[in-house]
Amino acid sequence: MCLCFRGDIISIRKKLIIFAIIIFAVLILINIVLNNRLTVRYYELESNKINDYVRIAFVADLHSCYYGEDQIELLSCIDEQKPDLILFGGDIVDDVLPFENAAAALKSSAEKYPCYYVSGNHEYWSGKIGTIKQMISRYGIIILEGQSETVSINEQLVNVCGVDDAEIGERNFMQQIVKAEDQADPDLFTIFLAHRPEYIDTYLQYDFDLILSGHAHGGQWRIPGIINGLLAPNQGFFPKYAGGLYELRDKTFIVSRGLAKESTRIPRIFNPPELVIVDLVPVNTN
Repeated sequence: MCLCFRGDIISIRKKLIIFAIIIFAVLILINIVLNNRLTVRYYELESNKINDYVRIAFVADLHSCYYGEDQIELLSCIDEQKPDLILFGGDIVDDVLPFENAAAALKSSAEKYPCYYVSGNHEYWSGKIGTIKQMISRYGIIILEGQSETVSINEQLVNVCGVDDAEIGERNFMQQIVKAEDQADPDLFTIFLAHRPEYIDTYLQYDFDLILSGHAHGGQWRIPGIINGLLAPNQGFFPKYAGGLYELRDKTFIVSRGLAKESTRIPRIFNPPELVIVDLVPVNTN
């Protein structure tokens, strides 16, 4: 009976070890699948309109989410990339969460870099779009509402233009797109900021070289290499433009998967929040 008892103990220990290994593996898998750690997504674009290197940080869909005390995690990540300018692609401020986290990110960014902003739908849904724009303007960030700005970076000139979110009304939205193109110098590389990717067929009708959007949140759930996104606002299931780079005609379209975390009701799966970095480089003639 003594030997049998020892055998039972050994068997129990083995089962406990196997159980512990399974639990550990499950926790690791959950950590990978539900990874909400900030990532950096890099894109490089060659253009014969670019003679000197330009690095752009594209920040979209922050939704007032928390990235450490005073947004230190996000801001440090931006600093590490050494961008020449920051473009804010809408829904930086949420319509439910308090403004403070968004304000900290915007204010600190504007103290170090040239910054440009377009509105998103949640900023309109807050019912405080006027107050939000006043705050952003007070920080020295240029708000794009259908205009084009010529920006000089490293002796390289580029057009930065953008429009309000479509919540402004379809007529005003379309008028802003036309106005932005009219103001842009056609000889310069032109960047166009618009929050919503589902209007890409409209954007493609105009003379923009690089189009930047957000809004889709990466389709929320992804299976890398199989499903780029499950569900995105205004695109529905299996959205065509959930996130990533798309070459369309002679233009480049980049959709950020955004920075939203605690503001979303549905958890992100295989879809970590991202800061997008775009490098504009001269055409390699070698």
